Amino acid sequence: MQAMRPAAEGEAQEQAVRAEADEVKREVAKKNRIQVSTNKKPLYFYVNLAKRYMQNYDEVELSALGMAIGTVVTVAEILKNNGLATEKKILTSTIGTKDEAKGRLVRKAKIEILLCKSENFNSIMSSKKSERPKPPAEEEIKV
Repeated sequence: MQAMRPAAEGEAQEQAVRAEADEVKREVAKKNRIQVSTNKKPLYFYVNLAKRYMQNYDEVELSALGMAIGTVVTVAEILKNNGLATEKKILTSTIGTKDEAKGRLVRKAKIEILLCKSENFNSIMSSKKSERPKPPAEEEIKV
C-alpha cells in the first residue's frame, strides 16, 4: 500500500500543474496584459509597450515570473515616476511549473501589477510627441 502513495502524490502534482497551466492560458486571453521576460526584450521595450497599451485601455497589467519580477517592478516605477500611471493593485503568488529536465514540480514566484492611466496621461503623452525633433525634409533634386 505504501508503494502506491508516491504514485498518487505524483498524479496529484501533475493535476495541480495542469490546473495552473489552464489558469495561465485563461489569463493570457486578457487583452491589456503584458507578460515580461528577462531574456526577450530590453527594459524600455516594455515601458513603451505599456504606454501604447494605456493609450488604448484605461488599465494595463504587467505580469512576470521568477527573475523577470525585477523588470516588471522597474517598468511600473518608470511609468509612475514619469506621471503616466498610478498603481491600482499588486498581486504576488507562487505557481507550480513542471521542470522538463528533472520531471518534477518547481515553484516560481509570480507578480501582477495593475496600473491605471494617470489623470494627465494624455497631456504628458501629447507634450512628449511635440518635443520630438522632426526629421529633416528631403531636398528636392533639381535637374
